Amino acid sequence: MSHKKMECSTAWRILAAASLVANFALPAYADTPSVPWPQTQSDIQAESDVHFGTLANGMRFAIMRNVTPPGQAAIRFRIGSGSLDENDDQQGLAHVLEHMAFKGSTHVAEGEMVRILQRKGLAFGPDTNAHTSYDETVYALDLPEVDADTISTGLMLMRDTASELTLDASAFDRERGVILSEERLRDTPQYRASLGIMNSLLAGQRATMRAPIGKADIISNAPVDLVRDFYLANYRPDRATLIVVGDIDPAAMEVEIRQRFGDWKAVGPAPTKPDLGALVTKRESAEVIVVPGGMTSIQIAWTRPYDAAPDTFAKRRAGLIEDLGFLVLKRRVSAIASKADAPFISADVGSQDLLDSAHVVLIAANSEPDKWQAALTAIDQEQRRIQEFGVAQAEIDREIREYRSALQAAAAGAATRMTTDIASMLARSVDDDQVFTSPAEDLSMFETMTNGVTADEVNQALERAFSGNGPQVVLQADQSPEGGADTVRQVYDASKAIAVSAPSGATDVAWPYTHFGEPGAVVKRRAVEDLGLTMLRFSNGVRLTVKPTKLRANEVLVREDIGRGRLDLPHDRSAAIWASPAVVLSGVKAMDYQDIQKALTANIVGVDFSVGDSSFRFDGRTRTEDLATQLQLMSAYTSDPAYRPEAFKRVQQAYLSGLDQYDASPGGVFSRDFAGLVHSGDPRWTFPDRAQLSAAKPDEFAALFRPMVSNGPIDITIVGDVTVDDAIRLTAETFGALPPRPETALSNDRDDVRFPATTEKPVLQTHNGRADNAAAAVGASIGDLLSDLPRSFTANIATQIIQNRLIDQFRIAEGSSYAVQGDVDLSREIPGYGYAYFYVETDPAKVARFYALVDETANDLRSHDVSEDELARAREPIIETLKQLALATLTKPGPFTLRAQSLGSFWGIRSEGRLVAMAGQRMRQTGFTELSGLCTHPDFQGRGLGTLLFRFVAGEIASTGDTAYLHAYAANTSAISLYETQRFALRSEMNMRVVKRRS
Repeated sequence: MSHKKMECSTAWRILAAASLVANFALPAYADTPSVPWPQTQSDIQAESDVHFGTLANGMRFAIMRNVTPPGQAAIRFRIGSGSLDENDDQQGLAHVLEHMAFKGSTHVAEGEMVRILQRKGLAFGPDTNAHTSYDETVYALDLPEVDADTISTGLMLMRDTASELTLDASAFDRERGVILSEERLRDTPQYRASLGIMNSLLAGQRATMRAPIGKADIISNAPVDLVRDFYLANYRPDRATLIVVGDIDPAAMEVEIRQRFGDWKAVGPAPTKPDLGALVTKRESAEVIVVPGGMTSIQIAWTRPYDAAPDTFAKRRAGLIEDLGFLVLKRRVSAIASKADAPFISADVGSQDLLDSAHVVLIAANSEPDKWQAALTAIDQEQRRIQEFGVAQAEIDREIREYRSALQAAAAGAATRMTTDIASMLARSVDDDQVFTSPAEDLSMFETMTNGVTADEVNQALERAFSGNGPQVVLQADQSPEGGADTVRQVYDASKAIAVSAPSGATDVAWPYTHFGEPGAVVKRRAVEDLGLTMLRFSNGVRLTVKPTKLRANEVLVREDIGRGRLDLPHDRSAAIWASPAVVLSGVKAMDYQDIQKALTANIVGVDFSVGDSSFRFDGRTRTEDLATQLQLMSAYTSDPAYRPEAFKRVQQAYLSGLDQYDASPGGVFSRDFAGLVHSGDPRWTFPDRAQLSAAKPDEFAALFRPMVSNGPIDITIVGDVTVDDAIRLTAETFGALPPRPETALSNDRDDVRFPATTEKPVLQTHNGRADNAAAAVGASIGDLLSDLPRSFTANIATQIIQNRLIDQFRIAEGSSYAVQGDVDLSREIPGYGYAYFYVETDPAKVARFYALVDETANDLRSHDVSEDELARAREPIIETLKQLALATLTKPGPFTLRAQSLGSFWGIRSEGRLVAMAGQRMRQTGFTELSGLCTHPDFQGRGLGTLLFRFVAGEIASTGDTAYLHAYAANTSAISLYETQRFALRSEMNMRVVKRRS
């Protein structure tokens, strides 16, 4: 359970168009009793695949059949009430009620809800959760099965949440500590900065007095009757929306919804929605918000009254035109950030409808603590420049092209949208009171809206955007400058006194990296016809793997792996691995990053760089017609890198500016130091301290990455809508034409990576945050993943059992922590390395109890058997695994045991709750993933179920860039025939002996 993350992005039009540096944006407050679906009051067409309805009692529902992935469903139950609906003595109780929904109801005893869901294969947190915000509370279930019992259980739990919660006083008392722990966990510098900005922009309005987490004294002392009062007043059918998406029958689902929820009746008259308050008229103003441990940022904002008009084509178009102007301004300030001695680290521009209380336009920049004055001057002058001289038509056309490409990609992938994503987007559209439109409709509207758009029209929209209440200048800093807000005002006045000139005309930049030499010759080639795979090596040593697939039309993924990643780096001294983002931001020798973007505006290309344990990696995503340019871009970064000092300094300053935030909370310290601790202080995994960050030099950055990128062996993987011949030809013209790359000899450094030795006392780290909050962790060495698979499987099961017991005792019974986590990380690359760990955030006085409880739990596991029920709940898909094993035993698809699923993911099809077909992924090697366990119950064979699952799993494997392969018994001729129809062919035969331990 959590508060909705306070996101900051432009108000949704057709696509999120810009994001804001200051985290102040919150969900729109739009719901009213018995409100109709937005499309009934709009000229915009809702997505036709969604069935919308309303019960006689006023509850709305939306149902959509979606089969990605097959056999799964998602439920979202939204109550249109949140913290804004609380009375003064109820502050925080909307969120308390969300917690109490998991603490007992008419049909579910206290403590049983999570266990029921675990038995159905749902994990607490990833699959079972809820959030409370200012205007809503949303309950979410992601169901791994769609049999009648699982679906009915999910709907029963939502129906109990609607009106059947017991709200037991003793259960509330036990939960108070959990909620207070959550309050401490979320009280970070970022959170306090978000509230500070919002409170400034909405001064005097109700939202500033109703943070969802509430007040600690009310949470600690409020009687349960106050929670019940809020429940009866606000959990009403006319404020509720139920959403079900997945591999379901919509007609049957509607029948069950009507049966379950039709008898729900509101208690008493609907309460009056609270007055949100009027927007205070502000002219030019300056303010300082002090956030200890926070980053330094400067913002200029304008506010105007919220537009409550219905969602219409005209309203969306007006918002889009405004957004296009913001995108131009955002691109201009981003260009400034990339220059040497830039006045700020990063900047952003956008707008937001904020809690039905105001429309906010914001320009914000993050800066070094002593450079906020220069940052303010820069963003002020760029804002005045665009307001005075406007945008150029070429700038608008460029933003339209990029916007269009994103919408085209969304439309092309509409048929394979994930069920959970659709369910969450539907819930969000209800929150925003927006018509839920299809990706195809979004693209169609965009083309109509942008047809004939001129720079003059965009300039008029910007003029209006910057004419509201304001400018309101807000400095957020760790310490207030001498003179406070007066000093901020003086800096702003001084900037305004400087006249701005027209922007320099955008000059066309040609892409120079079109020829890398003579195309490379292929010296070795092997076509694996059964896998649709071509593998080859060029004369310069570059290796290429090509996998054509129509999984995504007109989309191609390119991956370049170089060298051995972290394992190639020195382990006896610190290296600037953290500076890896500067590799791409540096551009290439012939042009910087901004010029690359200009030169390739007409192309859909991209590049990212990362450092993994086993390789340095460039990734790109493009469309078929731009594959040549994509390969040119990645070849340029590989063969002609720049490693510009200004890019390094920008990344360096971003790290330095954010460093204090880690010290501001125990969770921050843990996230910063954990990787280094579990690698025994190995500098390749250790987060740098301030001295190391400050001392790092640009030439060290270049010296670290240049030899690795320029000399390491190269493996290219191309997957997507491309022919083999085209992929080979285009790679030969780029990577194949580069100078030869020597093979790198393997070293023994893998054996130097060690989990730390056992400690008698905890390693003690300190933080600078609240004195009533602490974090504690326990870790234990396990070993790597592959050398002992039974051990790996057992470790996962044992870890989940311990975590479940810690949650039951430390969180639920004792109310000592909101965050109780456990995980296993077993390396695939480093022999002998892997570990399990458990982590909590709690009151410092309860840390010793946590350690003792971990010891007690581990000792109990050593000496006592685990019950069948606990085993079933230990790992979210354990029941699914047992059913898959039973089916595999019956149909004998090949070696398949309980531990098979620990190696990958499996999917199934059910009939009346019975698993009748399944398939999954199992073993994985670089570039290859095994398609495993394909089988169909004898009673259901001949219906195409195996083929359906086969294609789905093969598509899932292809989407990762890997090639699918499988094994079959020679005597299983029917299975082999199926595989051959799917373009698989015999690659090799082998003899297998199964060895079993004697009982």
